[in-house]
Amino acid sequence: MERARPLPSRRRLLKGAALAAVPYALLPDPPAGAETHAVDHSTAEWQPATSANFTTADRRTPRPVDLVIIHVTQTSYRKTLGVFQSPAKKVSAHYVVRSRDGNIAQCVREADIAWHAGNWEYNTRSIGIEHEGWVDRPAYFTGALYEQSAALTADICVRHGIPIDRAHIIGHYEVPGTDHTDPGPYWDWGRYLRAVEQAVP
Repeated sequence: MERARPLPSRRRLLKGAALAAVPYALLPDPPAGAETHAVDHSTAEWQPATSANFTTADRRTPRPVDLVIIHVTQTSYRKTLGVFQSPAKKVSAHYVVRSRDGNIAQCVREADIAWHAGNWEYNTRSIGIEHEGWVDRPAYFTGALYEQSAALTADICVRHGIPIDRAHIIGHYEVPGTDHTDPGPYWDWGRYLRAVEQAVP
C-alpha cells in the first residue's frame, strides 16, 4: 500500500503560484532544432517520415502538383508509419489515413516529393494518400476512412487547383509501370468522388 504523501508547505504553494503568473514572453524559447511542423491539412497530425525516404523540394511553382494518388497500405496504420520512419525502406507517402476512425497522419510536407508512386515523374507531380487496409478486405474501408480521406483530398484539390475527377484523382494501379493493384476492386470510386465534391467548402 502506498504511503500518504505529505501536503506541500505554504511557501511551496506560493512559489508555484508565482511561477504560474510569469508571462509567457519571459519563458525560454524551445531548444534549437526542436521540431515544430505546421501540417498542410488542418486535422492531420505530424508523424514525419525519415528524410532518407523523400526528396526535399518546393513544388509551388517549378513542379506544380496536379494529381492525388490513392493507395492502400497492405499492413496496419502503425506499421506503415514505422516503414516511413525507417531509412532502409526508401518509401513514403504524404498522408496515411487510419481505418477505424479516419485519423490522418501527415508524414511528408506537400511541397516535398514523397516516394510512393514507383514512377519518378508521377512522384514529382502528385500527393500520395495511403489508407490503412488490404485490397481484398473491404471492411477496412470504413465510413470514417472515406469521409476523412475525402475531406483531405478536397482540401488538397482546392489548395493546388486540381480538378476533382478520375483523371486527376487516381489509384496507384493507374500509374504507368507499376505492378501494384491498390486501392483494389473494393474501393468505391463513385462514393469517394461524391464525398470529395461534397467536402469542398
